[in-house]
Amino acid sequence: MQSGTIPRRITQLEQDVINRIAAGEVILRPSSALKEMVENSLDAGSTSISVCCKAGGLKLLSIQDNGHGIYKEDFPRVCERFATSKLKTYEDLAAIETFGFRGEALASISHVSHVTITSMTNDAPCAYTACFADGKLVAATPGESAAPKPCAGTRGTQIVVQDMFYNVPMRRAAMRSAGEEYGKVLQVMQSYAIDNAGVAFACKKVGESSSELHTQREHKTIDAIRLVHGGTLARELLPFEVSCSELGRSRFVSQPWLQASRCSTALRSDCAVVAGRVCGSWTQSAR
Repeated sequence: MQSGTIPRRITQLEQDVINRIAAGEVILRPSSALKEMVENSLDAGSTSISVCCKAGGLKLLSIQDNGHGIYKEDFPRVCERFATSKLKTYEDLAAIETFGFRGEALASISHVSHVTITSMTNDAPCAYTACFADGKLVAATPGESAAPKPCAGTRGTQIVVQDMFYNVPMRRAAMRSAGEEYGKVLQVMQSYAIDNAGVAFACKKVGESSSELHTQREHKTIDAIRLVHGGTLARELLPFEVSCSELGRSRFVSQPWLQASRCSTALRSDCAVVAGRVCGSWTQSAR
């Protein structure tokens, strides 16, 4: 600080500013939001996860699963920060077996987009739907009640995220083209499909009749690899077992003569799976 200048006063940031800053640390782009939601679906015991998006997920990003669903009574807490069903005490962290546990993902998404959640538990007579903004229930239209409303549905949860970063124009402007953002969304789904045999994954753009990714529950890991990266690569892979009991899944290594030029773009991207959690450059901030 230059001499002679007057020091600025320290003030408390407004809660809205705090929440948007925090959201920006979790939700970097549509693909990072999807990663969080896919992990929530897997934590909910889903065996089918379908994604549909528009404009690379910036205009609309919808995920549907057949997991255990959300109780109507829990709707008011769904998008609150640090509200979670995955732990209660600090000591629970020692035995945590889920992808997430802090309860920040949906809260962060709701601070930078418009969120609608429809969910039904196995013992509920119907599904319930509600809208969220800034971590709270909001009315779908002015003058209506914000409380969850009964509706038709099936067991599981659907989350529809619209107009991502509508209130963060600098972040929205930093996003790449819709095609590139969709490519990153697709890579997230492809990576989880490969690492989660026994779960059906589907991903497509709004308005398209067919999915660009569509795996089946009965598919094995090698089947998912064949769908994502092609038969040429799948035939060149050698299976091996991971001795670590915490991992306990089959893995594959390519033959030494396999040329990178013959691999798909998704395979050659910076991507790894660590203890079931997908990590990759496609979830990072725009550059």
